[in-house]
Amino acid sequence: MNVVFATEVWAEVDAARDYYENEVEGLGKAFVHTVRHSVEEIKKYPTASRIMRGSFRRFLTPRFPFGIIYQISQDTIYVVAVAHLRKRPEYWKNR
Repeated sequence: MNVVFATEVWAEVDAARDYYENEVEGLGKAFVHTVRHSVEEIKKYPTASRIMRGSFRRFLTPRFPFGIIYQISQDTIYVVAVAHLRKRPEYWKNR
């Protein structure tokens, strides 16, 4: 499957990476690795994550309190957010 990211996604990842890196050296890098690994898991099993709103699904990342929000359309996965689970719920729904 192809994966397409909303333009805001990488800014979200970068902001979280910077935060974690400022907290503990190397933790930001671990966060980015976790996000990339999670996207690979979504590609392998796109329908395994639960549907949370309409056709949007949420994959919970291990170790970090983030969910990867995505939709599936034919052979493409559209990632609309890498969202912190405790901040601004559903801010991404207009993307």
